[in-house]
Amino acid sequence: MIELHPEKKMPLYEQLYNALAQDIRSGALQPGKALPGRRTMAAQLGISTNTVDTAYQMLAAEGLAVTRPRSGFFVQETGGMLHTRPQHSVVPAPKATPKNTVSNQDDILYDLSTGSIDTSLFPARSWGRIQKELMYQRPELLQRGDMQGDENLRAQIAAYLGEYRGVDCTADQVVVGAGVEYLLGCLAHLFAGSTAAVENPGYSRTRAVLENNGIPCVPVEIDESGLPIRALEQSGANLCYVTPSHHFPTGVTMPAPRRAQLLAWAAAKPGRFILEDDYDSEFRFATRPLPSLQGMSGANGPVVYLTTFSKSLAPGMRIACMVLPQGLLERYQSDFSMYANTVSRYEQQTLCEFMANGYFARHIARMRLTYKRRMEAFAAALHAGLDPDLTLAGAHSGLHFLLTLPGAGGEQAMVQAAAKQGVRLKGLSEYYMQDAAHCRPDTVVAGYSGLQAEDIPAAAAALSRAWRQMSHSII
Repeated sequence: MIELHPEKKMPLYEQLYNALAQDIRSGALQPGKALPGRRTMAAQLGISTNTVDTAYQMLAAEGLAVTRPRSGFFVQETGGMLHTRPQHSVVPAPKATPKNTVSNQDDILYDLSTGSIDTSLFPARSWGRIQKELMYQRPELLQRGDMQGDENLRAQIAAYLGEYRGVDCTADQVVVGAGVEYLLGCLAHLFAGSTAAVENPGYSRTRAVLENNGIPCVPVEIDESGLPIRALEQSGANLCYVTPSHHFPTGVTMPAPRRAQLLAWAAAKPGRFILEDDYDSEFRFATRPLPSLQGMSGANGPVVYLTTFSKSLAPGMRIACMVLPQGLLERYQSDFSMYANTVSRYEQQTLCEFMANGYFARHIARMRLTYKRRMEAFAAALHAGLDPDLTLAGAHSGLHFLLTLPGAGGEQAMVQAAAKQGVRLKGLSEYYMQDAAHCRPDTVVAGYSGLQAEDIPAAAAALSRAWRQMSHSII
């Protein structure tokens, strides 16, 4: 029977942690056994659920317990450690290897890839209510709509982009489509005969889409300010695909002077255009993002603005949009006049109502706060459990960061060791299209948008087990 002593100076959560840790290490709590639910334990001991939760999270960070989605906390295999933890609140990373490690990609427990999201954050109740009302009240939505997307949705998007991203456009310039890849295919048709410079490292999918549609791509290595203008000139490209607000995957933000240089490059010769992918611009945690390149160049400047609702809502919805300058818009309307829009009108109108009634702005605000807290918790857990030389880059915005652990033996070894502990992530070099030798060593790309809050301590502990053991074996 666990006994807590409020009169002691030691916090109750740490008393509970020490008692449970001792029972686990002694074998009194067997591996695989479910710990009492947080409310049950709180009621038994007469303490708050927050106190119990803190103790459980400490057990998970120590590698003594593991969370299972919608099932709670369970005792983890400890490899026979019978010693007790020192009586202090800093949780060091566990040094023993759990016996139930994961040996293949089919047994992933924590997905740190950059394409995943936490689906529990989706505003299902309000979204579903709006869509249900539309289904019964708007049968005309079963008919075809405007080839660029429904006008009222385009008006909402134009207003939102103008207010939050400084985009200078009207609803007429907005084109809605089923994902950025589809829209890039349309742009490739408009830019037939062109050559595109793409960021290296960067989106390999972007390069594939453009090249599959007849646009050769030239990778240009970025520097600390993004795409270098001199290298862009040397590439011979007349198109430039960039992610200036939050470069993928390094997280670099293109500063204002470099943006001005890029716009000057585009204006220097007829036929030059910038394709601005405003990747993850909604999720900036420290300061407001710089205005978009499109807004800096003006409504009819040489910039095509692209954005998606994949991270802000859900990737499965396939809702994205682009903003075309007037000259390109006229060509688009002429060449694609016979095309039907690729996004369901019910989805379009649901999003329109969602934005018009303020739900979207409030949802983004909640998401930004939620992800900021998760980023801070994940970063703190990683720093607590890993070598002091660990560095995290690009955490100020977006939903992933670069994690560098000097002396870890290379990114491939880091990725493989993480997979054995049930964690999926990628090495930075996987995003290089050429010259991967210039890649920052011992660096992986860790996305946290698919992690639920309760899984963060265990995910960090799994990485700690993987990489501390590996670095010890190198030593």
